[in-house]
Amino acid sequence: MSERLTAAVRRVFGGGDGLQGLMIQVAAILIAFIVGAAVLAVTGYSPVDAYVSMASGAFGSSYGVGQTLTQATPIVFTSIAFLIGLKAGLFNIGIEGQFLMGAMGATLAGVYLDGLPWVIHVPLTILVGMIAGALWSLIPAVLKSRFDAHEVITTMMLSYVATHFTSYLVNYPFKAPGWVAQSLKISGSAELPRILPPTQLSAAIFVAVIVTVASTYFLQKTIMGYELRATGLNPSAAENAGISIDRNILVSMALSGAVAGLGGACEVMGIHRRFIQGFSPGYGWDGLAVALVGGLNPVGSFFASVLFGALRSGGMIMTRATGVPLDIVKILQALVIMFVAAPKLIRALLRRER
Repeated sequence: MSERLTAAVRRVFGGGDGLQGLMIQVAAILIAFIVGAAVLAVTGYSPVDAYVSMASGAFGSSYGVGQTLTQATPIVFTSIAFLIGLKAGLFNIGIEGQFLMGAMGATLAGVYLDGLPWVIHVPLTILVGMIAGALWSLIPAVLKSRFDAHEVITTMMLSYVATHFTSYLVNYPFKAPGWVAQSLKISGSAELPRILPPTQLSAAIFVAVIVTVASTYFLQKTIMGYELRATGLNPSAAENAGISIDRNILVSMALSGAVAGLGGACEVMGIHRRFIQGFSPGYGWDGLAVALVGGLNPVGSFFASVLFGALRSGGMIMTRATGVPLDIVKILQALVIMFVAAPKLIRALLRRER
């Protein structure tokens, strides 16, 4: 069941190879914006004014670029976390929970390991966040490898558990004084520096770039990455070749959870400086969609994350400048995903144009 699901996802969202695959992804995005323009026109808004204000808000100034990258950074982590699991044939849709657990682990390390120098405290806080995310993802991995429990169900359920568990922690044992459900502020020695004030963009964007490059190298150039991809493409053939399926389930889920936990840690250390209940608007779910839009590869996911970040940051400017409802941005995101999910349609349109 799981192998058929991931194979179907690859067929639908993989987009093909090389230049043709890239053309299909770009064409799908352009068509989504054309259909979005039609939606704007039908609802009485000017598509030109809306798109110009959105693009200007997202990239027209250093502040807009900073906000776009701020919105994109956590999605880079969650999208790469999802695709690492998918490469091994695992549909890990519990990224949101692993993201939150990583954020909580980093928060506790940042608050209660006070007194350390920055050069030690920052890496240690990041490491604790990664370990928390990895440990949370290992629960469904063990259930999958030992009892063949479907990871879609277990990861999704554990995501809800993580949401309520972290909510309990910041409402009771680790709650800061005041009426807001949040933790104490992390130590200054655990903070990631802001790099483009007055925006909230932090050094986490550099960490996201490193993760993008490292995950690409890992999946394409290492023996373990090859084994993960072989397991996802054909588990039976991989097992006959001497590759341990159970080991790769554990490794891929641990890596997936670690990257998601790293994203949560960077969000706390770079943006909020504390764990705030509900600080994530659904970055884990956005990451799933962005990984698919990005063609299931880390570099594509990075640029797709920037696109979704631009839609969010530019969409807020568009709303203020033109009065277009912010819900239009969600419609555009849905259209992008829908058209990327229809590669046969895009190929047919490209052939017709030629």
